[in-house]
Amino acid sequence: YTEITMFADVATIEVRAGKGGDGRLSFRHEKYRAMGGPDGGDGGRGGDVIFRVDHNMNTLAAYRTAKIIRSEAGESGGGNRMHGKNGEDIIVKLPQGTQVWEDDNMILDLTAPDQEAVIAKGGRGGFGNAHFKSSTRQAPRTAELGEMGEARKFRLELKLVADVGLIGLPNAGKSTDRKSVV
Repeated sequence: YTEITMFADVATIEVRAGKGGDGRLSFRHEKYRAMGGPDGGDGGRGGDVIFRVDHNMNTLAAYRTAKIIRSEAGESGGGNRMHGKNGEDIIVKLPQGTQVWEDDNMILDLTAPDQEAVIAKGGRGGFGNAHFKSSTRQAPRTAELGEMGEARKFRLELKLVADVGLIGLPNAGKSTDRKSVV
């Protein structure tokens, strides 16, 4: 006798990708030049949120308490055209067989080993004022702010197949034990 039952492990999480760093408003400072020209650097890109299958995991228990998962924001640009540091991506490890739902739409089914997908993109970093100079506009006083990263809410469902088999001697009472196994 073999009974096949489907169990579902469910968790709801919110992911937020990192904000892009702001561009810098800066001018070169040289001893004998009043306006040395713009040298503001660009902001760094915000980190992405990546879902990856981990064969060592078998439940979603870790995500029942961690409700919001955030990646790192990008740093602002610096003077001397220095680019800001990009934000670190965050990798969310999920067991194989996890389905990712947004509202009532399944957007991802993690079935393959070591499968991964970028689920929320980080924001773009803003341009520094060095990007806005031209022959007619030699001292721009504008710099861009970094863009916000994506924020999304997901329902994670882990589908497990459990096989239950009763083995024993012919007169061991297996037929009466079946009712309590369910």
